[in-house]
Amino acid sequence: MSSETIFDKIINREIPAEIVYEDELSLAFKDIQPQAPLHVLIIPKRQIATINDVVEDDRELVGHLFLVARNIAAEHGFAEDGYRVVMNCNAHGGQSVYHIHLHLLAGQTMGWPPYANTEPKQL
Repeated sequence: MSSETIFDKIINREIPAEIVYEDELSLAFKDIQPQAPLHVLIIPKRQIATINDVVEDDRELVGHLFLVARNIAAEHGFAEDGYRVVMNCNAHGGQSVYHIHLHLLAGQTMGWPPYANTEPKQL
């Protein structure tokens, strides 16, 4: 396992978080730097560093995270208008905490592409 992350400390209640959902597999809490009126991070309780580290046996866990996102969006009244769910991978993908997590963003119209104000890297 990778070294302990801030998310592990939240899971272990070593640092506070505004928890909105918890079950045996996952924990969801409000982002401390929200990018939308509702910005919740949904994490597995078992640490997986990046999407690249997800294996076949993790498919039910990862699917579970999306079901949690769906349920939170519905509970907060955003299911009908829509919401965005994002999972970043590694530095160029915007990942800053190396413990996979979904960002659930809702409450405002989202644009595309998400990096509209930057010059895309040429391949």
